[in-house]
Amino acid sequence: MPRLLDLDGRGELTAAHVRLVAQALGKSERTVWRWLAAAREDHRLARVESSRFTVTTEVRRLLALWGGNASRVHAELVQRAAEDPDAPPVPSLSTLHRAIRRDLTRGERAGLKSGEAARRAHDVFGQRPATHRNAVWEGDHKHVPVEVDVEGELATPWVTWFIDCATKAITGVAVTAHAPSRDAVLASLRIAITRTEPFGPVGGLPGQIRVDRGKEFLCRAVTVAMGAFAVPVTDLPAYSPHLKGTIEALNDAVEEMFLVSLPRYTGRQRLTSGRLADPEAPPLTYEAFVGLLLDWVTCWNTRHHPSALNGKTPVEAWQADATPLTDVSAGQLATFALEDNGRTYTISGVRWRRRDYLAPWMNGRTGTKVSVRHLPHHDDTIEVFDAATGRHLGSAFLAAAASREQIRSVQAARTAAARRLKADLRAAEKLRRRRFEASTTAAPPRPLVAPTSAQAEEELGAAAQTDRRALARPDLVPHGPAPDTWARPRPPRTSTPDEDQADDR
Repeated sequence: MPRLLDLDGRGELTAAHVRLVAQALGKSERTVWRWLAAAREDHRLARVESSRFTVTTEVRRLLALWGGNASRVHAELVQRAAEDPDAPPVPSLSTLHRAIRRDLTRGERAGLKSGEAARRAHDVFGQRPATHRNAVWEGDHKHVPVEVDVEGELATPWVTWFIDCATKAITGVAVTAHAPSRDAVLASLRIAITRTEPFGPVGGLPGQIRVDRGKEFLCRAVTVAMGAFAVPVTDLPAYSPHLKGTIEALNDAVEEMFLVSLPRYTGRQRLTSGRLADPEAPPLTYEAFVGLLLDWVTCWNTRHHPSALNGKTPVEAWQADATPLTDVSAGQLATFALEDNGRTYTISGVRWRRRDYLAPWMNGRTGTKVSVRHLPHHDDTIEVFDAATGRHLGSAFLAAAASREQIRSVQAARTAAARRLKADLRAAEKLRRRRFEASTTAAPPRPLVAPTSAQAEEELGAAAQTDRRALARPDLVPHGPAPDTWARPRPPRTSTPDEDQADDR
């Protein structure tokens, strides 16, 4: 309309212009002339919207109150209008339905009915660009909906694991029979970094780790442990699974592909009474469940073909990626994720937290000043370091809970040290004892001094460098005539010039 009005104002408007606009808009020429007349008369460039009912803030709140039930909202509006003569007129129920469908999106209607999770299901999310292996890991806890036998009681375990976002390979897993704490995260990280079985060759140091705001992931032990390797731990906003979609997809996949088939799966189909078809099914033991889960993880890494990997398994995608890996030495892993209270202890056995710890390597070290580090919530084993140098001396186990093999190892180390000392003392006695040369005449005794190893090597070297021909003495044993049976060399035959020319021909 602005263009047609401009042409009309300059006196240049023709029927051809109106016809061209009508063809472009799919309207008749008469309709365009009518729009033009309305624009000349009322100076409006768009159609007048008829007054209609729209969803207001009050209607939205009533929809939330009644769980998205439009009929109950209409009844509420009718009741309020009856009680308040000044209230606006109430539309019909069909008009209310049309307004709700027109003014509210599918996500808004789902959210007012079922909450934020239902609204989020209608959102759209972008996809992060493809990266290389170990660029980013994602970690999370998964509460397993399967009842297992833990020392005679039924419990639902938890799985803590990490996955490489680029190759979809599971790098580390830790299972706990109870709600996990930071020790589960550290155990999973340790096995993820080491690149050993059962997850090798996947592993190494990642460039970044993404987690949600779980207190176990953001505790000081975890951030310090990864910070020592210059690996940042990125905390995502709480309740934002779409920001770590790789690990959330794994959480869904393990339930659909594995957990649903296990006995005493809590999400199984139920009868009309609400009970399971076989509520007395025997549960798996905790050990059996962990073994089956690790087998499934191996299957995921080596035989599963995620759609994003173009027909490759996670391990194949990992090995096809030429990005260099950063490994951690065994010496660095000895202190990984260990906590230190800053105190110094003296070996007499090590007494820590009013409990005694022993180790075979402690024999002979009584009185040594040491420091102690340990994994959170794991007091059965500690790591001991020299307090002066910080050198790792070894692990020590709780004496009160030591196994028979551990006690025997301490006793064997003590016995071996005693034997070594006894052998050294005997060798010293032999060195201390003086021996004399045998005498054939009356003379003072002469000490017998055995050559040292250095002297013996010197003599052998000198003998090797001596010209053996100089040692020959032909004058002592004269040479006799050669026996007749020996073959004697023939003298060389000389030829004449004529014979040489004959040979040339």
